[in-house]
Amino acid sequence: MRIISLLPSATEICFALGLDNELVGVTHECDFPPAALTKSKITRSKASEHLSSAEIDALVRSQLDETGSIYELDLEALEYLKPDLILTQRLCTVCAVTFDYVAEQAAKLSTKPQVINLEPRTLDEVFDSIIQVGRLAGEKNAEEYVLTLRRRVNDLSNEVRNFRKSSMLFLEWTDPPFASGHWIPELIELAGGINTKAYKHFPSRQISWQEVSQANAEIIFIAECGFGVKRQLQDAEKFVQNLTYKPREIWIADGSQYFSRPGPRLIESLEILAGVLHQEIREKTLRRFIQNGEVRRWDTI
Repeated sequence: MRIISLLPSATEICFALGLDNELVGVTHECDFPPAALTKSKITRSKASEHLSSAEIDALVRSQLDETGSIYELDLEALEYLKPDLILTQRLCTVCAVTFDYVAEQAAKLSTKPQVINLEPRTLDEVFDSIIQVGRLAGEKNAEEYVLTLRRRVNDLSNEVRNFRKSSMLFLEWTDPPFASGHWIPELIELAGGINTKAYKHFPSRQISWQEVSQANAEIIFIAECGFGVKRQLQDAEKFVQNLTYKPREIWIADGSQYFSRPGPRLIESLEILAGVLHQEIREKTLRRFIQNGEVRRWDTI
């Protein structure tokens, strides 16, 4: 089987299931594991990484209005790679080439590949999507692999069960502010936290600066979708200046590698949240992420 992944999360799923030899094409954003960088790239973005968060937000809105996507698909490469299976999604038009466009172009390919919509909104649905990919590709160990992920979730959730619960506002974008949605509020609860403004199992949503302050969260956690910590520092100072109250802590995390990708590393995302929420396990849980520059506390930047 020849597989093309149009999602970084699907790429990670394929590698986790041992399907790296079957994976022949990925997106320009597929960068984990490092071996993903050796695969043929069949997409590119119309946005520039040098723009501010506000400028990117404006560009994304205009591109979606005009063309329905901020990504371009290399149709010649798609035909050359002759896929049997294409993994994509309908969940977010900001995250990938639109599903309908992919399906339309796939129907024109000589191999007539199957186009699969991976659209998880909950952690259970993320696990189900891993099993689905395994079944489609004939990988029999997918269910066993998911059981190991579930055990890690349960072990961590049980460890923090009796710790003090702190309130958290998780932002997926800062200019304008977007409160978290889909699986992220669920991860916060599993990590032993209390959500303030959030949209559990629904898309993230823009909120006002007044709502940011009214949330009155003890911890503000920022992980902008698609951005690492270094990139987010461009807007962090402006964000702090807009706050009308002082939270106990502000944390910035890599929103490209964690949280926004509904795949195996949501378990690491859960570990990050647990470490931020609980001093008792912070050193054990956060050390490697801090050392790698993937998580930073604002007052230590």
